Amino acid sequence: MAAEYLLLPALAWWLLNRAIRFGLRAERLPSAQEPDGLPWQMARVPTRNGKHLSGWFIPAARPGPALVLMHGWGGNAQTMLPLAGPLHGAGYALLLLDARCHGGSDDDSFASLPRFAEDIEAGLAWLEQRPEIDPARLGLVGHSVGAGAALLVASRRPGLGAVVSLAAFAHPATMMRRWLASMYIPYWPLGAYVLAYVQRVIGHRFDDIAPCNTIRQLSCPVLLVHGLSDTTVPAAEARQILAAACHDGVELLEVAGTHDDFGDIESHLPQLRDFLDRAFGRR
Repeated sequence: MAAEYLLLPALAWWLLNRAIRFGLRAERLPSAQEPDGLPWQMARVPTRNGKHLSGWFIPAARPGPALVLMHGWGGNAQTMLPLAGPLHGAGYALLLLDARCHGGSDDDSFASLPRFAEDIEAGLAWLEQRPEIDPARLGLVGHSVGAGAALLVASRRPGLGAVVSLAAFAHPATMMRRWLASMYIPYWPLGAYVLAYVQRVIGHRFDDIAPCNTIRQLSCPVLLVHGLSDTTVPAAEARQILAAACHDGVELLEVAGTHDDFGDIESHLPQLRDFLDRAFGRR
């Protein structure tokens, strides 16, 4: 009987950790739309842990720069389709990916910002093997968690040509604390444990992967795009990332819009194309 009582705390701890994983898991939504009107082909991209990513490759009319487009938490490649036509029309080859545990890609033990970054790096490696791609002219476009992952990749890959960050949060801990508040979970002691547990599971300290910190290590041009009506990630966080940058190649474009419409980026595509063309020397 005493042994059973001793097992109860361990069981409660295990149930709590399972509940955290369940509550934070990404919803898997299959793509219900394809890049119609574009010369796309299916892509199957190998990534870490022996997994594969599903995606669409859209080659450009002639060899040149290419972009990896990565969605946010709970999204998929379809999320990035509003950008595909205009960017392809501007002469860029595109690789739109589903991160692990998202869309049509393989499942894994968990999804995280660092794993999004690993999947972006897998996409870059895949593009470098394509004969129609200039491997010295690669860039990234990411949304939300995908934007944070793109900045993390660029912080450890100095050869990238450009990064476009759509609605990135400044720090994962701040984002997590907003989520805890929305779930009416007090920070002390439960919320603090959640944050510590997540960092232990993903194998990274939040400080090390926070966009407000990784931006300091970037040398390539960066465009931060943020919607002024974004209630998921306030626009002030984009200004925080900008203020932390260590070179003047980081630009901020504040526009009307919310979090999931990329800050109404479709009406600002000329500025986006202009930034990329300047970054890749295509003016």
